[in-house]
Amino acid sequence: LRAGGLVAFPTETVYGLGANALDSEAVARIFAAKGRPSYNPLIVHVHDAAVARALAAAWPAGADACADSFWPGPLTLVVARAPHVPDAVTAGLPTVAIRVPAHPVARALLKAAEIPVAAPSANRSTELSPTLAEHVQKSLGGKVDLILDAGPTPVGIESTVIDLSGSAPVLLRPGSLSQATLERVLGPLMLSASAGHSRDARPSPGMLDRHYAPQAELRLFTPCGVLDVRPDYRVGALLLSCEAMAHHKIRMPGDPESYAQRLYAELHSLDDAGCDLILVERVPETAEWAGVRDRLNRAARRG
Repeated sequence: LRAGGLVAFPTETVYGLGANALDSEAVARIFAAKGRPSYNPLIVHVHDAAVARALAAAWPAGADACADSFWPGPLTLVVARAPHVPDAVTAGLPTVAIRVPAHPVARALLKAAEIPVAAPSANRSTELSPTLAEHVQKSLGGKVDLILDAGPTPVGIESTVIDLSGSAPVLLRPGSLSQATLERVLGPLMLSASAGHSRDARPSPGMLDRHYAPQAELRLFTPCGVLDVRPDYRVGALLLSCEAMAHHKIRMPGDPESYAQRLYAELHSLDDAGCDLILVERVPETAEWAGVRDRLNRAARRG
């Protein structure tokens, strides 16, 4: 990492593709390896809140409250950036996204490297995020200098992202931390609209309309609904409460934490099985499922 290389490493959420966040050329290698658009900023991973503060031009009281309550953990804070943070990391925005991960391997790596590490998910842009080292190898192969394999990631979906750079906190991306949990610390949160298909810089990763998508077409369905499926399609299904006509059926857990932990791995397995279409039973419309629902809704959108 200090020499400008790319290292894929586990976090508690998904595997990240890391580079020295203060080295613009190294950061450019991330975008090239992923085929990532330059208007999509990166999250900078650091060992502790003191390093995070050094990357910020301003550190609001809400950031201290979040750091005390949720770091290390799956929460990313967007704050005003310090002048030495490269434009390549922030998509030219005046803000920077920062996180202190909880995974012991990530923490050991960041402590040993002694640099902030910019790291999006270690996969081709808009495709399925990796929760196993094998997923990284399958997606990026020889484009990565080193992959640290620590088995499956325990959370399974990307971090929650909160923007603290304005007058009121804004939830940019839902994740495993619920809105209610965050509001107990920050007070009421504003909700951000999706940035859609525009090429304007996003304040956070994960805001593209189509994202987190398997190779197969993914289609959400409601129990007892009727689906028009081509007869020659090989069909996989992720099911909660109902049955579906499919070649590969996977029964998913009924709680959002366990569902999130398995989601990407099961979608990877259905891709590997050669499915043309993946049917996913819609998850509950409750706040606890917001992170999973966001990932499925974006994965189901066609480019």
